[in-house]
Amino acid sequence: MSTPIVELAGVGRVYGSPPTVALDNVDLRIDEGEMLAIVGPSGSGKSTMLNIVGSLDRASSGASRIAGHDIAGLNDTELSALRAYTIGFIFQQFHLSDGVTTLDNVATGLLYTGVPKKERRRRAAIALERVGLGHRLDHDPRQLSGGERQRVAIARAVVGEPALLLADEPTGSLDSKSGAVVMDILRELHRSGTTVVVITHDSELAASLPRQVRIRDGNIISDTGRGTTAPTLLEAGKHS
Repeated sequence: MSTPIVELAGVGRVYGSPPTVALDNVDLRIDEGEMLAIVGPSGSGKSTMLNIVGSLDRASSGASRIAGHDIAGLNDTELSALRAYTIGFIFQQFHLSDGVTTLDNVATGLLYTGVPKKERRRRAAIALERVGLGHRLDHDPRQLSGGERQRVAIARAVVGEPALLLADEPTGSLDSKSGAVVMDILRELHRSGTTVVVITHDSELAASLPRQVRIRDGNIISDTGRGTTAPTLLEAGKHS
């Protein structure tokens, strides 16, 4: 039986007063080794779902389990450790530090793992080779194209070999050619065993992935993977 890496059961997220409902009673299961898109227009709730799945935010209601951990039961230190060792993040805006080499930008992905600096830089070089930038180790991000900067961001996200990779609009700032290269890298990571979740508003991009979870107004309105796996204990407990 497949092992879930993400389980959301009846998850809601409400902000502010008067309350704004960003997620409403969401059920979602993602198994280890899947590749899927969470797709929806601006304001649909997909970014909130990214934050919940990435343990950057806590649900207002329901149960969230990431890599076997009940998020409600973890303190901030434990959540930071979960992110450092289990989850990699790729953002549309890259978030690279100018004036710092690509090698050291990537090495920061291991900063909170206790790995010594020399070993962080060695692993960073391997990660950059993996995304085809082994010849750019000493370059400043300002010397790179948009597509190359995104590949540096991917290298940083995967340098710690996370089980779960969350990519938020990874091609949104790129031309079509650079975007295709980035998606090829994500597919290769998926083939190597990484669970890859792409958050996007691009229906064409979503349709190119094996599974599409469509969200609107805080609700999942369709899921091409729903019903293909047995309910987990988390899901069963919700309905018992």
